[in-house]
Amino acid sequence: MQKQPEKELIKVIARHVDGKTIKGHTFDFFPNKPDFHIYPSTFETPEEGNKVHLNELKAVFFVKDFEGNPSYNERKEFTKDRTLHGRKIEVTFKDGEILIGTTTGYDPHRVGFFLFPVDHQSNNLRVFVVSKAIKKIRHLTG
Repeated sequence: MQKQPEKELIKVIARHVDGKTIKGHTFDFFPNKPDFHIYPSTFETPEEGNKVHLNELKAVFFVKDFEGNPSYNERKEFTKDRTLHGRKIEVTFKDGEILIGTTTGYDPHRVGFFLFPVDHQSNNLRVFVVSKAIKKIRHLTG
């Protein structure tokens, strides 16, 4: 069996609205496409990937690593020492989880948008938030 050509694999954690989580790598995620694939760390063929449908997800977390640091207490407020781009928002999901960060592309009529966490030490580099999984959005000032 011939190995696939090297592609830039991005670490992601997909969280479904039903609580199911899939961890792996992707190279075909696009926010305007209805689905993408998540692959294990090493794969030989495209058939080894899990097809993931955006309409079944709460969010896609683009992460530094799959384990994170469970003892790390993520900062939830903005500081003045960091240059930020976009609008400051607080996202409350229907399951009660709250994320705070910035976005340049929130539109409630789109499938979703990217949120950049307020804490740059967070394991999350960015999060694609699926709009239908949101309970409320609060625009933050200051």
